[in-house]
Amino acid sequence: MKRILLLVCSLPTILTACQTGGSRETIAQLRNQKIEIREERIEGGLDKAMESYQRFLDQTPESTLTPAAMRRLADLKIEKEYGYLTAPATTGGRGAAPALTSPERAQVAEARPAEAPQPGQAESQADFEKRATQGTELPAKSAEDQERTGAREAIALYRKLLDKYPHYPGNDQVLYQMSRAYEELGQTEDAMGVMDRLVRDYPQSRYLDEVRFRRAEFFFVRRRYLDAEAAYKSIVDTGVKSPYYELALHKLGWTFYKQELYEDALHRFIALLDRKVATGYDFAQTKDEQERKRVDDTFRVISQSFSYLHGADSVMEFFDTNGKRSYEDRVYGNLGEFYFDKRRYTDAASVYNAFAKRNPFHLVAPQFHMRVIEIQMAGGFPSVVIDAKKQFARNYGLQAEYWKHFDPKTRPEVLGWLKTNLTDLAHHYHSLYQDKEQAKEKGANLQEAQHWYEEFLVSFPK
Repeated sequence: MKRILLLVCSLPTILTACQTGGSRETIAQLRNQKIEIREERIEGGLDKAMESYQRFLDQTPESTLTPAAMRRLADLKIEKEYGYLTAPATTGGRGAAPALTSPERAQVAEARPAEAPQPGQAESQADFEKRATQGTELPAKSAEDQERTGAREAIALYRKLLDKYPHYPGNDQVLYQMSRAYEELGQTEDAMGVMDRLVRDYPQSRYLDEVRFRRAEFFFVRRRYLDAEAAYKSIVDTGVKSPYYELALHKLGWTFYKQELYEDALHRFIALLDRKVATGYDFAQTKDEQERKRVDDTFRVISQSFSYLHGADSVMEFFDTNGKRSYEDRVYGNLGEFYFDKRRYTDAASVYNAFAKRNPFHLVAPQFHMRVIEIQMAGGFPSVVIDAKKQFARNYGLQAEYWKHFDPKTRPEVLGWLKTNLTDLAHHYHSLYQDKEQAKEKGANLQEAQHWYEEFLVSFPK
């Protein structure tokens, strides 16, 4: 059975008189009684609680308790129609998590999010943007939903309370609940008007950041990107104390992206990744699926932004200007795969090459170099593949400087790649040496084949 928080007024003197029946006290004497206010949990349904508040309003003279009772009654009417939309008043500053919508659910709310593609299934650019920017906009309501009498009665009570008690200290919560009621009825324009009032009149409300985020989503869905930008930015500017900081930063980046302001977008997306690093986020984690998808989407939109600029050159320039990051390899890797998926093999290889050349002693440098070879093979560039294999052998041969930074015993995969490339090079030139059509280059091919056989023997004498 649902348990309802009910306002209880203790009237000891009057109750005692009624029990004895020997007194002539009247209802008017309530004005002179000291009233004890406390909250108690009453076992029973919503209807019982609503009847109690309605009876209190009908039978009790107007007092400082009246607006609180009106608000509670309206809240219960909303709850009866739609479920648990309200929460008891809580203490705390603006940083307190809003009672209604947690930041983790803010981008899906009651709306059904766009489905992510299944493994192995390609996702179009349009589908990606639709999914990654899914907002809190509620779905269109049916005629039945729009005729919800309880919600309309609640809105009428909220309006009456605001008009009659403009200085009631809980009016920010009244506006908050009123905006939600309008949203549930599908009257988003009316909801926006109420939220605008809350933002304007109650800048210290604990609901402020959530309301700002909902306003921003309203603007974003309608492609009013300048308004959305200002709304998201108002949250970001408050800093990490806001529970909506990361979501707002993510969507602010998308707002710039939609305006084709890719450099501005990149600064916000990179700031989001910086925030992840600062909070100890593990980019390789797989437990929090929702968060992993959001991070993956962030890397993807970063790749798209760099592709609209100057590709690898823009990536290098960005980190040269704004400082290196511990996750740079992921930025380069995602951009390389973005180009590869579009069969832009030269661009893909140039991205991986750029990172490997700038970070020759990075842990993933050999892996990136091998990816260059794989991409060039996929693109059908045999001569370029041979050059890349030679470069790999020079960079990661056992006499190379790379091994001054790593113990070969800890990098068996690199040794495996080295064996493969040395063998491929030796066999390649041995085959050319034996090819009658390559008679003019026979001597040079012989020397190349000998060189790579010798490199193999020196590197792997056992």
